[in-house]
Amino acid sequence: MPGSFAKVLSFGVYGIDAYLVTIEIDVSISQGEDKPIFQIVGLPEGAVKESRERVRAAIGNAGYWFPGGRVTANLAPADIRKEGAAFDLALAMGVLAASGSVAGDRLAEYAMVGEMGLNGEIRPIRGALPLALGARTAGLKGLLVPADNATEAAVVEGIAIHPVSTLPEAVQFLAGEIEIPPHVAPPFCETGYGSHDGFYPDMADVRGQGSAKRAMEVAAAGGHNLIMVGPPGSGKTMLARRLPGILPPMTFAESLEATKIYSIAGLTGRKGLVSARPFRSPHHTISHIALVGGGAIPRPGEVSLACHGVLFLDEMPEFPRMALETLRQPLEDGHVTVARAAMTCAFPAHFMLCGSMNPCPCGYMTDPTRECRCSPIDIQRYHARLSGPLLDRIDIHIEVPAVKYQELTRGQPGESSAAVRERVLAARRRQLDRFAGRPGVYCNAHMSGKDIERHCKLNDATMDLLERAMRQRGLSARAFHRILKVGRTIADLAGCDAIGPTEISEAIQYRSLDRGL
Repeated sequence: MPGSFAKVLSFGVYGIDAYLVTIEIDVSISQGEDKPIFQIVGLPEGAVKESRERVRAAIGNAGYWFPGGRVTANLAPADIRKEGAAFDLALAMGVLAASGSVAGDRLAEYAMVGEMGLNGEIRPIRGALPLALGARTAGLKGLLVPADNATEAAVVEGIAIHPVSTLPEAVQFLAGEIEIPPHVAPPFCETGYGSHDGFYPDMADVRGQGSAKRAMEVAAAGGHNLIMVGPPGSGKTMLARRLPGILPPMTFAESLEATKIYSIAGLTGRKGLVSARPFRSPHHTISHIALVGGGAIPRPGEVSLACHGVLFLDEMPEFPRMALETLRQPLEDGHVTVARAAMTCAFPAHFMLCGSMNPCPCGYMTDPTRECRCSPIDIQRYHARLSGPLLDRIDIHIEVPAVKYQELTRGQPGESSAAVRERVLAARRRQLDRFAGRPGVYCNAHMSGKDIERHCKLNDATMDLLERAMRQRGLSARAFHRILKVGRTIADLAGCDAIGPTEISEAIQYRSLDRGL
């Protein structure tokens, strides 16, 4: 029985990293088979299995011949489950190559990814950036991607990205009949990446709340996590939405890492790199898997989508206890590890946590104009929804009181986000100089125990002040280190090398939930 064989290259994604997939196509013509049989093996999941119908229709509607007999496609390595529609283009090209419709040496030099429409159109996929990184690592000459994914994939240097829109276009390129010039992504510095102005709400819109805005500035300057406590309508959400606007602009490395995560989640579109710091605000009904990531085939969760940005949890006590407790490991380590029987993957999770909560179930315990009807037991149970270990990992606890009528109507506009950001940038530059040569340590919130011993030394008077606070409020060792980190940031904002009583006193005041409201 005559037959033919072809081999093409593609890529799959597990976690946020790509792996090479070799697609082997065998076409066997046997007597007595009046209907073609197309079979895909190599642990394909549902969307990959459905590629059979998409590929068959696309080949016919594009004007090519689909071979009769039995067509077998093997996706190697066969012990890793394949998912998604990104293998459509490679499967179609393999079938055409095995049937003699495509010939040429380029099949061994180029990999290809893309979803196929029934008319031969090539549609965008998830994960174009990780796939381009994988193609570069594999030493290939180039990668064929859907035209809508070209800008995102072309960010990767060292690999030629060729955008294709239809199956005939890809066939003609691989056959050497036409040339498709590699797509060139706009330079990072010339596309406005990192520009905050006009993208986020301005801090000047917030009337009053001077102490809360000061705490936001300290948090932004040191990369610290914070939680705001106040009655409904006091401006907690309004402040949180302005936090990304006072953070430093994203660096290229941060933008690349955030884009990998957004690409896997299918949230990049044609934008290319993620240019502004993410702000994620999930609803309190979110599951712990959706929050930190996971699933049968691991996907990034909200903590990873907020990487290098802000994760805002509004009304934190209303979130499921399990979801909140899963935040403890990423807050400490900066990544989420998802373990499965076949493989383990890690998702980056370098985010700032910003939470908000009411002081009591009804919300009016600290509001001088409203009566609180909550019993002490109700208030205690409400606060107990946030565990001590979780609160220990939040550097700044700030009270946000109700805004007075006079501040709303006659108060002067506050400082703009641009003005606050300049002070934050100055403090961050001091920290970058301090931690030069330390990979993974970019701000005071990332300091290790040895860093704290070296950069947070206190004189005797300041040490006595901190010792009294520790003893009176029963603070933990973790809270002790958090106070030192925040004190270091306050000193950086003031341009001081030493941490004095003023800085430590302010840092201690940012532990309100440790002492009770």
